[in-house]
Formats: sequence, structure tokens, C-alpha cells
Amino acid sequence: MAITVDQAIEWAAARKHAVLITLRRDGRAQSSDVSYSVIDGAVVVSLTATRAKTANVRRDPRIVVHITDPGSWSYVSFDGVAELGEVTIEPHDQAADDLVDYYERVAGQAHPAWDEYRAAMVDERRQLAYVRPTTAVGQING
Repeated sequence: MAITVDQAIEWAAARKHAVLITLRRDGRAQSSDVSYSVIDGAVVVSLTATRAKTANVRRDPRIVVHITDPGSWSYVSFDGVAELGEVTIEPHDQAADDLVDYYERVAGQAHPAWDEYRAAMVDERRQLAYVRPTTAVGQING
């Protein structure tokens, strides 16, 4: 049975762990385990500006987000194009505020020490990637 992007997004919104697949310079796939949240129809992932996967997205924003639920033999793979948000450079800039919202969505609760979290986001040069799925394949059971 075929699934629509909307059905896949609805299913994915109830989960938070995935594999992000980006393309290396030579075209080979690079996969990374990530946490994510679905925000306004986009799969949103926190990245570090200096990591290889972020460089891959900058060079070629085509990605796959693969989500599984082994307990129900369900999975969804989204093809999409990633848009990188701004790198956090100040503890209270918009990028840091967006990361606070992202954290609360993924964790389901507030961070115990927001000042430390915000400082870490600056130190790590964190930014969000927004993946707008163009297609979805998979199977959703139960």
C-alpha cells in the first residue's frame, strides 16, 4: 500500500529517532543517527556547523531521513531538500531560541539548565536543518 507524505509526516511526528543520509563529495552516502522533531510539516534536525554531514548538506541539500519502528515492522524514508538555519553565535539569538524550542519538542520537557544549554549551542556552533519532504516511501503497520 502506498503512503502519502502527509501520512508519513503524521506517523513520524510520534517518533524522534532517525537516520539522516547525506551525500559525500564523491556521491557515496553518509548516514548519521539523529534525533528529530516534526515542526510545521518539516523534519527538523540539530547539526553542528563543523561536522561532515553539515558540509554535505551545504554542498548538496538533497537528503533522506529514514525512520523505523521495529516493534510494528514499520518504516518511512523521506526524500527531501534540507534548508540550513543560522548558526548559533549568541546565547539569546534567534538560532538559540529555535534550538530551545527544538530541544523541548524532542525531549518533551524543559532543559534543567537553560543557560548552560544555550552556551553549549554557541560553543558547538549548532544550527537546525529543516527537511521538507518531497516524497515518502515505506510501510506503516498498526
